Amino acid sequence: MNLESVKRNLEKREGETTSTVNGLPLGFLQPLIMSSLRVDLIEPGRVICSMNIPPRLLNSGNSLHGGATAALVDVVGSAAIPASGYLGRNTGVSVEINVSYLDAAYAHEEIEIEAKALRVGKTLATISVEFRKKKTGRVFAQGRHTKYLPTASKL
Repeated sequence: MNLESVKRNLEKREGETTSTVNGLPLGFLQPLIMSSLRVDLIEPGRVICSMNIPPRLLNSGNSLHGGATAALVDVVGSAAIPASGYLGRNTGVSVEINVSYLDAAYAHEEIEIEAKALRVGKTLATISVEFRKKKTGRVFAQGRHTKYLPTASKL
């Protein structure tokens, strides 16, 4: 694919393709990712969830999409912040998210996602998130998520 083709693909104009995304409400992504998520355990600083991978979260290679994995790092990782005792009104904003993809996971495979708060301070929280296949216990992705925590105004 040449550079001009890449540019055209990224800059598709209204009417060039029919997109269902434009008609979706704000915040549609979290329910898309979270609707298959089950909470198995919450304890101080730790959250474990499981899910049966739905086909809607697959990439063109029929494995769990990397973007869906990163979104799960965000969502499940953020849940570890209040589980650690943080009492703020929200869990802040992402400063950094990284994911190491170690193996593939496929449709209808049962997975476990474990988030651990490594540190929750006054203004930053750092979370580790591990993805395992339930059947084998094999780790297929690892993520780390750093969030800025809002501070109360001193005014």
